[in-house]
Amino acid sequence: MGQQQLLLIGLGVIIVGVAIIVGINLFSATAVQSNRDALITDMAAIASMAQEFYRKPKALASGGYRFTGFTIPRPMRSNANGTFTASIAAQKVTLTGRGKEKGNNKTAVVRVTMVADPYRIVSVKINN
Repeated sequence: MGQQQLLLIGLGVIIVGVAIIVGINLFSATAVQSNRDALITDMAAIASMAQEFYRKPKALASGGYRFTGFTIPRPMRSNANGTFTASIAAQKVTLTGRGKEKGNNKTAVVRVTMVADPYRIVSVKINN
């Protein structure tokens, strides 16, 4: 082989290597963002259940205008997206979701905290 052919092969190997590295990084970033989005979606569903519990009367085994007594349904406490816990107060619910993907710092998993009152989702905080 001539020098030009060897140079082109070497250049091709470098370009393919860089493309693979960029592809892996893009896939990782997409997986982390996807996990964040999935956690927020699941937590919004749980917040909606809590608000439903709040609005139903006590006669229907619900809160009667209090969140006290609400628990996350067992099938929703853990799924493919992460695990979920709730901190309950009479007039607000704080949900915490811990994802499965490692976040931006590459050591701790994605964590989302959502606060809901009786009528809306007040805040969503994404850690990592």
